[in-house]
Amino acid sequence: MSNKIWKIIENKEWQNVRNSFSWIRDMEEVPQDKVHHAEGDVATHTRMVVEALLNLPAFQGLEEQEKEILFAAALLHDVEKRSTTVHESDGRITSRGHARKGEFTARTILYKDISTPFLIREAVAKLVRNHGLPIWIFEKENPRKTLLQTSLEVNLMHLAILAKADMLGRICQDQSEMLYQIQLFEEFCKEQDCFGKMKIFGSDLGRYQFFQKEEASPDYVPFENNTFEVIMLSALPGTGKDFFIKKNYPNVSVVSLDAIRRENKISPTDKKGNGKVIQMAKEQARVFLRKKESFIWNATNITRNLRTPLIDLFQSYGAKTKLIYLEVSYKKLIQQNRNRDFPVPQKVVEKMISKIEIPSKWEAPILEIHVSD
Repeated sequence: MSNKIWKIIENKEWQNVRNSFSWIRDMEEVPQDKVHHAEGDVATHTRMVVEALLNLPAFQGLEEQEKEILFAAALLHDVEKRSTTVHESDGRITSRGHARKGEFTARTILYKDISTPFLIREAVAKLVRNHGLPIWIFEKENPRKTLLQTSLEVNLMHLAILAKADMLGRICQDQSEMLYQIQLFEEFCKEQDCFGKMKIFGSDLGRYQFFQKEEASPDYVPFENNTFEVIMLSALPGTGKDFFIKKNYPNVSVVSLDAIRRENKISPTDKKGNGKVIQMAKEQARVFLRKKESFIWNATNITRNLRTPLIDLFQSYGAKTKLIYLEVSYKKLIQQNRNRDFPVPQKVVEKMISKIEIPSKWEAPILEIHVSD
């Protein structure tokens, strides 16, 4: 990445921000519960959060690029209250799921509309997704695992700063109590040695197993005796998975869902047919797994629900599992998909972009990310 500082917007005057982004204007007149947000609508809250952020000493001490990441996250942190806000029967106003949905929206905006380097985009998206965690961390079933998992995806010091700005940028009666919760979160991060840095595990396999088992230590180094490797690709259609395989793994066997579809004349949009395709692919994979023979699982695998059971399957046979995520720019993606022998309909691609879950370090023993323009 070049030394140029990425910015979501140059002129940060609120009126300019409002005029520049339709999703900011969408926040206007989206109501909030007066118990937690007596300041007014979501746009008012967002503006106050930005102002609070800029005035925080912890923010002011950051490097310029870090500031820009946090500024973008502050603008986007409640972007999907516009679609999740409901009036409950008891008169309260809620917006359940706005952070999770906001992550996908932030990622899509920074991929399609605003040219953003991959690592910066993901930092912003994960800050949006987790902005409430410092308040609720101790209500999680396993706070420690949740914390360490999140440290692999986002800078927890940045998250604490955003959470503090989020709390200061509102009018509510429990503000002091919530700020204290954030302080406890910071102490918890420091205690677990992941404040402002990724948690270090004993080994890659040890990290993977830590999140699979009920009781485990991040320092544990399990014995590894893998004699073969399974590579799972994760990428949108049009990214160039086949080209990547030919260039980097020309002599490795491939289980290809696209090839199975074409052989059996099953459309990618045929849900029932796709279930059959996956079962056929698993049978092919089991042949390699039983023989302890390395192979590549070639499919889009854009969601965690698709990846997790497959990784579990590969691991159960003692494979060394490597998850490889591929990405190209939006412009190149559309062009390459259009030029494929069997292009995926544009509407389907757009929907996949809005739903993609970027693989995380805790999902597999080994994760590689390859991003190109």
